[in-house]
Amino acid sequence: MLFDRPEVGRRTLLLQIELRQKANPDAQELSELARSAQLVVAAVITVKRDAPHPRWFVGSGKVEELAQLLRMHGADIVLVNHDLSPAQQRNLEQALDCRLITRTELILTIFADRARSHEGQLQVELAQLKHAQTRLVRGWTHLDRQKGGIGMRGAGEKQIELDQRMLSERIKATQAKIAEVSKRRQQNRRGRNRRGTPTITLVGYTNAGKSTLFNSLTDAQVLAQDMLFATLDPTMRKIQVPGTGEVVLADTVGFVSLLPHTLVEAFKATLEEVIHSDLLLHVVDASDPLWRERMEQVQQVLDEIGAAELQQIVVLNKADLLESEAQQMLAGAGCLISAQSQQGLDALVGQIGDVLGVVAPHHVILPATDGRNRAWLYRSGAVLNETLREDGSVQLTVQADRQLLGQIKQKTGLLLDNS
Repeated sequence: MLFDRPEVGRRTLLLQIELRQKANPDAQELSELARSAQLVVAAVITVKRDAPHPRWFVGSGKVEELAQLLRMHGADIVLVNHDLSPAQQRNLEQALDCRLITRTELILTIFADRARSHEGQLQVELAQLKHAQTRLVRGWTHLDRQKGGIGMRGAGEKQIELDQRMLSERIKATQAKIAEVSKRRQQNRRGRNRRGTPTITLVGYTNAGKSTLFNSLTDAQVLAQDMLFATLDPTMRKIQVPGTGEVVLADTVGFVSLLPHTLVEAFKATLEEVIHSDLLLHVVDASDPLWRERMEQVQQVLDEIGAAELQQIVVLNKADLLESEAQQMLAGAGCLISAQSQQGLDALVGQIGDVLGVVAPHHVILPATDGRNRAWLYRSGAVLNETLREDGSVQLTVQADRQLLGQIKQKTGLLLDNS
């Protein structure tokens, strides 16, 4: 880990800087990020400015106030809900004599702590390396040239130049490893495409309940906690959708407002699963008063990664936390569910089948001896019900998309229109 992780339970001050005429991250979101990092927010200080102060980002009066509040609350970390220049961050740390963590650094620290798979760890490492590359000046107040050459004569490289080169080499090596992972993912996708297996990806704001929904649909045991970025590593499972058959469901990292560009870049190998999906389930926390804004922020990230035009189903989650009147007001805004209590999941699965191109039910009549095709139809997830006929044959009512209907007809030759 390139960043020292702050100890669990450390007391912090949250510095919310609101620049006029600019998009500013949400203070509540930073508080949730601090909770995810297991830090204690002792106080929130809000500053409004027309433009950042060139030396400390905030004014000298606010610097003195922060120093007093740090002593008063027994805190030794300041979380800043903005990205500062390396010089501003260094100056503010020196003035306050404490550690300062920017919003991007806090997210990177959480990511480094949560990544479990080799791929996730590589992606976090790349994001940290790129961030560190732009901020080397913080670590070096001395820029004296090192002695260079044989016999230690002549001007050598500055230490910062040596570190820049070292970081560049590590970035290239990490990018090469991620490219290998991406290549394997592409091979897996090609295999799914050859088999005609659709891919459905869960996207949404962090803590919207994607992993809980994933577990409910797949009977998986993916970590699902009430905190930001509980899930980082992409997880895939196969599920059966009536009429469509087998589909692959993918759970992905949640988005946040103003997601740092380095994270979007580093996680492109994971986000490729989103880009190549047949359908997105855009999971929204309907109990969040800012749910519409969260949807827009997710849409901005989808725009950035080239997934804005994919088919979507808006899934309004956490209906169990809403009064009946609030649920009625959301009618028509999306598919209202509770992943926790499994309310509305059957309707959601039905809507997935509709979007993926399921057509009207058909009948298939099979001889009693044709157990192979009967078993195949059940595995495809297309069978709605089964009736035993007087002559001993079996009539299956199936619902499928046109591609699967064509396969059924080719295999059995006994596909009948429903009438």
